[in-house]
Amino acid sequence: MHSTLSDSIFASPPSRRALLKSAACGFGGLALSSFASQQPVIVPRAKRVIFLFMQGGPSQVDTYDYKPELEKAHEKKVNFWVPRTRQDEEREVMKSFWEWKQYGECGRWSTSIFPEVAKHVDDLCFIHSMHTEGVAHGPATLFLHTGATNLVRPSVGAWISYGLGSENANLPAFVTVNPPANKGGPRNWGNAFLPASSQGTVLGQPGNFNAKPEIRNLTSPLGMDGAKREHDFLSRLNEAQRGGSEDALVDGMIASHELAWRMQTHAADLVNVERESRDTRELYGIGDDATDGFGRQCLAARQLAESGVRFIQVSHCDNKATPVWDQHSNMPKHEQLAAEVDRPIAGLLADLKRRGLLEDTLVWWGSEFGRTPFTQNNLGRDHNPRGFTTWLAGGGVKPGFAYGSTDELGFQAVENKVHMHDLHATILHLLGLDHEKLTYSYAGRDFRLTDVHGRVVTEIMA
Repeated sequence: MHSTLSDSIFASPPSRRALLKSAACGFGGLALSSFASQQPVIVPRAKRVIFLFMQGGPSQVDTYDYKPELEKAHEKKVNFWVPRTRQDEEREVMKSFWEWKQYGECGRWSTSIFPEVAKHVDDLCFIHSMHTEGVAHGPATLFLHTGATNLVRPSVGAWISYGLGSENANLPAFVTVNPPANKGGPRNWGNAFLPASSQGTVLGQPGNFNAKPEIRNLTSPLGMDGAKREHDFLSRLNEAQRGGSEDALVDGMIASHELAWRMQTHAADLVNVERESRDTRELYGIGDDATDGFGRQCLAARQLAESGVRFIQVSHCDNKATPVWDQHSNMPKHEQLAAEVDRPIAGLLADLKRRGLLEDTLVWWGSEFGRTPFTQNNLGRDHNPRGFTTWLAGGGVKPGFAYGSTDELGFQAVENKVHMHDLHATILHLLGLDHEKLTYSYAGRDFRLTDVHGRVVTEIMA
């Protein structure tokens, strides 16, 4: 097994043992590893990604995809090809619940549920023509994270970790904060057949966006001197167990212990929300009941980005069977959910910008799909993978820009369509990675995040 990332990068492929020995199993590739120390194959526009995952599917026609015809057609019966039933049906159109307004010099539209993020539209690049695979949360969530609806494939963060590694040898390359516990669970941040070093490190608690984003077990009850003796003793035991043989599992565990030791001695204060000033914490909404949980995630994401982590995901999700943004019968709840994330996201954008980090940090806001413009259960909307909105900021994309469109009712992507494979290809490209060359040979074939698909959407690049 070896990477085919670039022939110019690997004159001869490193052995599996060399990869595992130089990278930390389960904690993301390190800058010291043979594959992680390589330069991007394309001139990068971004060094890192912060992905803001809104699990469940925010409604595009109630957030950022303004459709005047939707209001005119309110309560009228219109024929739709319904994704869930896969047939033509007459459904009742339902207008947005909130007031629309244009913001910023660019005049982009937003509803009133995101008043703070709306102040930053001049920094945002909207894609209104997203479409994807999978009409249920499980397959669509896996497709968003791995490019496959049901097969075990590496997550996008793992591919980035594998291709670039971390800028900081004392931290993982890929961190996921309070990730979704269901709808694929660990597969959404897993490495699959990539080296174990590329999988995501979890901060906080899966399925609980209010859990504190802490690196656990950094302090030893024995103190640093005792911890060092423990580490040295464990190292000798590991070497004795491995002997002279090549054992990938043992090598991986040894590498994990080595990174854990470096994190224990160097990372204690890198992810610590409390060390920030009061003004900074207030910027993210920390201290207010509604925004404290997600605000802590977003501030931790900025600290991780500043410290050299390549891919950071923060998730607005919970442990319930129904994802938080999944409003089949109660669309008005979108307002409460938006209030939990609006101020923290706006704070993150402002904080990155004032620190000069937004230039080379790609912020990605999105979900597994959108919602229908027709009603379900009176006040709800059903899943809609055929047309929805995501936005990007910083990292080399055009600010104050909108690309693509859905039809007049906001149901189906019709102009400049962007598939999830295309978005993945574009994100890799912005990081300096060619999605067609970032491959891994496994079980007799080469795999990549975008499989045999994907187009780099150059039109959105600054």
